Formats: sequence, structure tokens, C-alpha cells
Amino acid sequence: MDDLKRRAAEQAAMRVASGMVVGLGTGSTAAFAVDAIGARLARGEIRDIVGIPTSNRTRHLALQRAIPLTTLNERPHIDLTIDGADEVDPHGNLIKGGGGALLWEKIVATATRIYLIVVDRSKLVPVLGRRVALPVEVMPFGWRTHVETVRALGAEPVLRMGAQDEPFVSDGGHFILDCRFAEGIPDPHLVDHELRARPGVVETGLFLGMAPEVIVGGHDSL
Repeated sequence: MDDLKRRAAEQAAMRVASGMVVGLGTGSTAAFAVDAIGARLARGEIRDIVGIPTSNRTRHLALQRAIPLTTLNERPHIDLTIDGADEVDPHGNLIKGGGGALLWEKIVATATRIYLIVVDRSKLVPVLGRRVALPVEVMPFGWRTHVETVRALGAEPVLRMGAQDEPFVSDGGHFILDCRFAEGIPDPHLVDHELRARPGVVETGLFLGMAPEVIVGGHDSL
């Protein structure tokens, strides 16, 4: 499966052209794309590109691969973003955030002109939320106040834990609730709206209506 993801990520990296501003996603598949972009730069196939990483982890990897970096404040319009996803439904809606970078990933996604999502076949689902929990990024202050709302929406929330039995903290300094819907998310737009309306909820891992181009390992684009 890793070989299929790598080849799909390399296919996506071929879409990068000289002079582009490129959003660099987070996760194992996105890391393959960063590797491929760095290799193309080293071979002289492309030049004068700048990357905008969606996490500190991706930033470190891009610097190791000698990819020049910038920020959204300096370059607020992105030509192409390459990222992965935890789930993709038949309408191109996504669940992201398994790596904890959902907030930065969504900011980058909304600023991009061409949004490429690279996945393996296991990430294709008929209904979002059946396979993975929905990540919800929240302020540490008062995070327990969201528990009953999440349960009322049909999910069971669990605070994501990191190293040494401490809560996982995102690059933005927030906690993440992983919200498990036993039968999937029946109305993703409603769930997204209800959660984002709450003070202290920073973002959800529902990426809806973004019309990504989905590249599936071993298959043509969707």
C-alpha cells in the first residue's frame, strides 16, 4: 500500500510547475509528495517554487529536502496544494485531521486554486465517519463543555492523548476531540455547522464542498 501511495504522490508532484506557490500537506502520503517535489527541484526539473507547509512536521521535512518556504501572509494565494485525507466520500467531501493538522490544512485548502488529495483505496467510503473518528479542534479552556453537544449529535468524543499520557496539543496550541459516529455521519453539513457555532470549537475535520481532485493509488483521478 505504501508503494501505491508513493506512486500516487509522485504523480501529484508532477503537477507542480516552475514559479508556483505550493501547499504542502501533512501525513505519510503528503510526505511522499514533499520528497518527490524536493527530488524534482534537485534534478532541475522545476525552479522558483515556494512551499507553504501545513504543520511544523512538514516544515522540517521540506527544509530537509531543500524546498524554499514562505508563509500565507507573504503569499496569500496558493496555486496548488497536495495533501492526503482520512476519508473521501463519493461527493469529494473529506475527513482530515488524523495527524492533528486540520486547522492549518483547512486554512491552506481554502486559499488554494487546485486542491489535490492523494489517498489509497481504503480511504474511499460511502458515508463519512464510518471508518475513522471525526477530529474536532478545541480550545483547552473548557474543552469538556463540548462533550454533551457532541453526544447529542450522535458521537462519542475522546480527548486525543499524546506522549507521556498528556493531551495532544496541535501546532496552534489546541486540544483535539476524536468523535466516533457508530453508523457514520448522516448529515456532515449539520454536524459541521453545529460544532463550529460553539465558542471554543476552533475547527472540525470535515472538509466539505471544496471539490478536490482525488488521486487514488493504483487508479486514475476521480
